[in-house]
Order: sequence, then structure tokens, then C-alpha cells
Amino acid sequence: MVDDPAPLRHSPLDAEHRALDARMAPFGGWEMPIQYASVLEEHRACREHAVAFDVSHLGSVRVDGPGAYAMLQWAFTNDLARIAPGRAQYTHLLDADDAHVVDDIIVWWVADEEFIVMPNASNTAPLLAALEDATGSHADGACTLADITSDRAVIAVQGPEARLELAALDPGWADVPRFAVRPVVFDSQPGWAAGTGYTGEDGVELHVPAPVAPAVWRLLLDGGMRPAGLGARDTLRLEAGLPLHGHELGPGITPLQAGLSWVVRFDKGDFRGRAPLLAERERGIQRRLRGLVLDGRQVPRAGYPVRAGEEAVGEVTSGNFSPVLERGIALAFLQPDVEEDTRVTVDIRGRPATATVTRPPFVRRDH
Repeated sequence: MVDDPAPLRHSPLDAEHRALDARMAPFGGWEMPIQYASVLEEHRACREHAVAFDVSHLGSVRVDGPGAYAMLQWAFTNDLARIAPGRAQYTHLLDADDAHVVDDIIVWWVADEEFIVMPNASNTAPLLAALEDATGSHADGACTLADITSDRAVIAVQGPEARLELAALDPGWADVPRFAVRPVVFDSQPGWAAGTGYTGEDGVELHVPAPVAPAVWRLLLDGGMRPAGLGARDTLRLEAGLPLHGHELGPGITPLQAGLSWVVRFDKGDFRGRAPLLAERERGIQRRLRGLVLDGRQVPRAGYPVRAGEEAVGEVTSGNFSPVLERGIALAFLQPDVEEDTRVTVDIRGRPATATVTRPPFVRRDH
């Protein structure tokens, strides 16, 4: 007998999405809006104006206490000493045995001894398990963990006009520099705003208490922002060359293979997964994440083979049509000796599509 799957979780904004006739679908254990009208239109609205995404499927784990800093410093690859309270940092949680990326994470350092750690949708439980283990062995003082995912919504306001639109509603929501995090107020309730996002555009992510989240969402849309679903968020992150867990990160994939060595600070001291990752750096990686720009509008998909001449040299991990470039683009793991500007072919259902190896991002934005 097969156990029934766990019921899908729902955002505090679920009723708002359904009132807008959003197309809903399972994503990382949640039922989330994929699109409201057109993925292409929502993508372009983010590139040209401003949109609001519900990203409440991301986890939120509050870590506080005098031992929080030391514990997180050991648990993750990046170096918290490079930032300070009021700043955010991108980092990785590695497997202790083989250094694969268990999850890529944003840490919001919200107060002297308080952090909000934000894992991907389905990775909150593995993160909590890893942090509980680290708390027992590497915290140099009291340290408390609390999963606060159900207590809030996270709304990502993204696009070149995002801050302008937010400032018209509340200047405090908009006045947060990139990769900074600040306390703000939503309808008399405390929350957070951070200059972070996952689209390649400038923007702000709002950590909103669940009881007032629907009112904040309606205020954003009434102020002129367009709602955008996770379909557009994926095409936007792909144009920006940003990795997606389960595609460019996950079991068998290390930060070095993914081209994210800048996230790893070997000089900070020991951290979870350091020894196997250092061993890989010393022996050399066996594959490297690259970008592919197709000559035409064909759409490459995950799993499609990549060849240089007759030789198989890798495999696509994510691919789609780029609305900005108006051609197919992809991220792919290739043999490490395949250099940029190499001409390759992607096998699209038995038909070869020519492409050029490049370094992401595919669409560069100045902020």
C-alpha cells in the first residue's frame, strides 16, 4: 500500500491568486500561481516596469541567540564576517560527505544575534536538521531555531520601476539598498524588507506577517503593479543565469562545478563539507556549468544532450525561449575543457540545434 502524499501547502495569498484566476500548480510541496495571463507578458512587465511575485513557498527559519553567528558560520560556505547586521548574504549548505549543494540559501542578518535563513521550497526540513546538528556541535552559546514559514508571506517586487512603485505606497519599503535588510511596518505589524530577488532586476522582497499579507498584496496591485507567477520567475532567472535547485544545484553537484566558487570562503576556517570540497578543488572538477545561446528560436530542455562535433560533451540542465534575446538559451554542464565561444549542437528530440557556449548571464542589467 502506497502512503498518500503529503497535502500541498498554501500561501497566505492563496485566495488572492484564485480571485485573479491564476493558473495554480504544485511546486516544492506548495500549490502556487504559475501564471495569471501570459508568462511572456509577465516576463516583459518585470523587465520593463514592476511586478509582484508571491514567493511564500520559500522557507523562513529564525535563528537567534549568542551562539547563532558561530553556528551559521560553520554550517554555510560563505563568510558572515564579510557582512554585518542589516545585510543579506547568498550562501550554500553542503553535504558533509561529498560537498554537493544541499541547498542554496539567502541569510538575512536582521539584528546583532538574530538571523532569518531562507531555504528553497522543499528544503526547509533538511536545513533544520543540518542546523540542529550544527547547534549541538558548533554553537558557542545558546542558539534557538524556529520555523516561521507559516507565520508570514514573502512578496518579491521586482523590475526597474519596483522601488518607484513601492515608494509611492510607503517610502520605508523602498528605501533599502541592494542586499541590505531593514525592519518595516505593514498595517501596524512589524516585518522586513530586503534588497534581494531572483530575476536579475532590481527589487525588494517583503517579509509580511500572514494576517496582513492579503491587504499588502492588494495595495501593491492597486498601486499599479502586475502580478506575476512562477513561470515568468523561471524565465527571468534563466536569462539572468541564476541556478535553480534540482537543476543546476543538488545531489552530485558542488559549488565548484556550478561556477559558484565565489560563494565558498575556504580562508574563513572549517565549515560543513569543506574537506571534500577542498579535495575536489585540488584534483580538478569533471564538469562545469556553462551557458548556451542557440542560433534560432528552438527551445532546449533539461536532459537534452550537447555535442561538439560528434563527441558528447554535456547535458542541458535548464532551457527556455528568451523573450529578450528572442532565441533559445540554456544552462548546461559541459566537460571542463569546452571553452567559451565554442560552437556546439543541442540534440532537440533528435534534431541538432546549433549554439554558442557563453558565460551567463544572458541578459545583463545595470542596477
